[in-house]
Amino acid sequence: MNEQTTEKRKRGRPRLARPESAAAKVQALDRGLQILGALARINSGTLSELALHVGMPPSSAHRILSTLQDHGFVEFDDTTQEWAIGIGAFRVGSAYLVRTNLIEAARKVMRKLMLDTGETANLGIEDNGYVVFVSQVETHNPIRAFFRPGTRGHMHASGIGKALLANMTRREVEAILQKTGMPEFTPNTLASPRQLFADLEICAERGWSLDDEERYLGMRCVAAPIYNAFGETVAGISVSGPTVRFSREIVQKTGPVVRDAAEAVTAMIGGKRPA
Repeated sequence: MNEQTTEKRKRGRPRLARPESAAAKVQALDRGLQILGALARINSGTLSELALHVGMPPSSAHRILSTLQDHGFVEFDDTTQEWAIGIGAFRVGSAYLVRTNLIEAARKVMRKLMLDTGETANLGIEDNGYVVFVSQVETHNPIRAFFRPGTRGHMHASGIGKALLANMTRREVEAILQKTGMPEFTPNTLASPRQLFADLEICAERGWSLDDEERYLGMRCVAAPIYNAFGETVAGISVSGPTVRFSREIVQKTGPVVRDAAEAVTAMIGGKRPA
């Protein structure tokens, strides 16, 4: 029995097939990144020059360059026979710069927002249908909300998530809900599309959203969207705290304050609120 099992594994090798494939893919990615790094240093170069820079055969370098070219990460000049960084790499780099500038610009506003409201200020973005917290300025109060940078959450049960959803088309929102679902975290969670869309209309009209104990009982959150130069939402800013300090009356006063903070960050990154 054991000999037959061993023989089958030797012939088919199902356990090794996947790791070998993964290793090959990682190696190819590593070589591609080496070539991009070399192009970034020398601006442009021939196939032979690049192969020497990264220490690989010209044939291997050419296969990788061709793949990168298909995705717009490199470009080839027929006249000079040289390769250079393409628009695809620029887009990726620009996305990093936008996010970095966003976090830096928001930090000062978040600190002021925390001092003005006495509650924790948060910055979040949408990623693959979820809201991801990327920065936070904590209140000095002993009881406070805490979201570690990188924490992900469902958008329908999040102040920032709903602020972002309120600026999307109905089709975009439905696509996200179909992907992530609408879990009911508390009795206050808007767990049906009808409830959510009705709330999103209110959010869009007043310019800020409210998480009314929809993710955690005893916690409220007020949020507003941040826009880029094209009037598209790129992030959301919020304040969150316990209901014992965050009464409904205080929420109504805090909403416009958070909205103004979001507009301040929008202006700092060269954005504009859509008409």
